[in-house]
Amino acid sequence: MASDLLVDWCTAHNGTFDRSALTFAQTNSLGRGAFALRDLQQGHTLFTLPRHLTLSTRTSSLPSLVGGVDWKKHGLHMGWAGLILCLMWEAAQGTSSKWSTYLASLPIAFDTPMFWSSEDLAQLRGTTVLDKIGKDQAENDYFNKVVPLLKSRADLFGEEHPNPHYSLEVYHIMGSRILSRSFQVEALSTIDSVDSSQTPADEDAEMSLDDPSPHALNDSGSDEAEDYDDSDDEDNPANVAMVPLADMLNARYGYNNAKLFYEEHHLRMATTRSIRQGEQIWNTYGDPPNSDLLRRYGHVDQVPLSDGGLGNPADIVEIRADLVMATAEQRLPQQSGSWSSERVNWWLEEGGDDVFVVDFSNELPEEMTSFVRLLMMSAPEWAKTKPKSKLPKPKVDDVVLSVVADVVRRRLSDYPTTIEDDEALLGSEKEKPISLNLKNAVVVRLGEKRILHGLLRASGGGSKKRKADLTGADGGRAGKR
Repeated sequence: MASDLLVDWCTAHNGTFDRSALTFAQTNSLGRGAFALRDLQQGHTLFTLPRHLTLSTRTSSLPSLVGGVDWKKHGLHMGWAGLILCLMWEAAQGTSSKWSTYLASLPIAFDTPMFWSSEDLAQLRGTTVLDKIGKDQAENDYFNKVVPLLKSRADLFGEEHPNPHYSLEVYHIMGSRILSRSFQVEALSTIDSVDSSQTPADEDAEMSLDDPSPHALNDSGSDEAEDYDDSDDEDNPANVAMVPLADMLNARYGYNNAKLFYEEHHLRMATTRSIRQGEQIWNTYGDPPNSDLLRRYGHVDQVPLSDGGLGNPADIVEIRADLVMATAEQRLPQQSGSWSSERVNWWLEEGGDDVFVVDFSNELPEEMTSFVRLLMMSAPEWAKTKPKSKLPKPKVDDVVLSVVADVVRRRLSDYPTTIEDDEALLGSEKEKPISLNLKNAVVVRLGEKRILHGLLRASGGGSKKRKADLTGADGGRAGKR
């Protein structure tokens, strides 16, 4: 099995793996996963991985071979294009690459929307997934950053154009591997911390694999690594790394029972609570909503909800500020044409958000309440507020409730189906199976619509009696997510 080869490879490079504690096997719906071979106690070390086996722009020799100046000249020190090219290059080296066994173990097919047909993508209309797939930006990076370097360095990439090792298709595959399996490896200022969490590379980071001397991890032995790795903040793409073995553990909301811990020379995967024989060993991805799970990993979570249904308790819905503005403008047609844009510009200058997030709590975000109050102010109120440089207080009243109800109705109209349509489709799946892509799309949009319906009920269509529902059970203002 490929997983056995990977374990052998890791142990041959000074890693450790407790073969009596866990094994990798196929799951029903999430590909391969880790399973306990015996009862395990909390704190049991499952495996360790030397830091030099992580694959990043720091550990691959390609950036140093290209040279720091050319690496920056082609913009490969920004975004993921540089790391994607490193994976492509290492794969092109075949068995000459230290990571050949690891790269051979990675998937080449994905269920993420990046690879969906236009018909399947249409089922995601209304969700924010469509705006975050990033396929156009990825292809722009490929043609404007990667291809020019490929053509200018035949000594590294060969004379053949197009080269099958560096095709756009391979670029998308490697990018999807990074999106679904990489870790954010933000540098720590010291090595005293021993606790670190797995976090997807586009999430806030806690774990560090970094070294005080980044070039010390570079296989070429060249100090040129410092030329392209000039920052240690969490946005630095050099902090993104592929972590063999650790990326094989699946995750599910509320199920995590293992965690990756940072140590000076190794990464250590250890149990965080007792695990019984035969149970799956789950890492944590930070419990993202289904929209992010689908976009990054190609699957969704369906666990029991408090209302008895199935879904993801971490689901959220994004409501854009321009939708709120359009709703307010429709209610105040007598205002001059520039009134809303002036207030919106002021709002943004004062640090207000342009997207508001709601969840299953049915609580109205404070900033959305504040924004609605700003838009609905009379001209004299606005004249007093503008010089203060202070956002309006998030006080819920009948006007706010009414506007919120209208906004939610308009937001619901973005979806191609109703909540009843989706529930009926999933309910009849046993008799009439549907495709995996369609099912995942329905689960994502159904979760979002349930949140919106909850907020609509809480607003009561502008009913005064619903204020308490929107501001939390204790009667205080709604919490900001």
